Amino acid sequence: MFGLLALAALPLAAQYRLSKIGDASTLPANVRPAQLEGVGIEEHLGSSVDLNLTFTGEDGYPVRLGQFFNQGRPVILNLVYYNCPMLCTLVLNGQTEAMRAIPWTPGDEYEVVTISIDPRESFADAQKKRAVYMGSFERPAPGWHFLTDRDGNVQRLAKQVGFNYRYDKRIEQYAHAAAIMVLTPQGKMARYLYGIRYNPRDLRFALAEASEGRSTLALEKILLFCYHYDPKAGAYVWFALNIMRGGGALTVFLIAFFLWRMFRSEHKRAQARLKEGFA
Repeated sequence: MFGLLALAALPLAAQYRLSKIGDASTLPANVRPAQLEGVGIEEHLGSSVDLNLTFTGEDGYPVRLGQFFNQGRPVILNLVYYNCPMLCTLVLNGQTEAMRAIPWTPGDEYEVVTISIDPRESFADAQKKRAVYMGSFERPAPGWHFLTDRDGNVQRLAKQVGFNYRYDKRIEQYAHAAAIMVLTPQGKMARYLYGIRYNPRDLRFALAEASEGRSTLALEKILLFCYHYDPKAGAYVWFALNIMRGGGALTVFLIAFFLWRMFRSEHKRAQARLKEGFA
């Protein structure tokens, strides 16, 4: 139990240490730090992306974006980076969970295109990430493609879809928002889904509408960033670490609760044995 408590406390310690990475300014909670200037999502519903943009495929060869369109299937687009230590993984995990919950298969009813925004990443990084999520998806997904940048085209694509991000040289990480995008089979923006958890029903409706060439304005737009303001620390810290902090606190609470239940049950059994002895 002491070992479990120690493990549960690790996220709290990580939060304390890594909060030093954040901007030590005392900006109010509703003001973005310099690292997040220009970072966010602009919805470009109905706009077309350039299907002639080329990227590097999982096999290391150039692939044209249009290869995944004009097949009568809508497309889920992810802009992430494969060595992201936090938000990108949460986005991909949430998307995978939602995809598992709908009775459709990538490659049959829709396509998925995941592209790294980090030009330093290679197709080997894409292969590793693909292996992880093919195992997590738990069934064949021939229509899920993992690509890397080529000739700076990911910046061009990001601008076209309204996915604004920036690189922070100080910590060598990308500041970006959490969202996935759904496009029509012809390459037009149809729907933006925000956050790190996606309702399977919303994803299915978005794909169905996109397949018919329709677009829908997002009713709920809650942007999550890699940077998150912590008023206690007076600084912007990593969003995912706040999740870890909450998870650590919850773990400590659950362990304490089960210990209390165990001791209470043992106490009742001891009292029952004493009564039987006196009887």
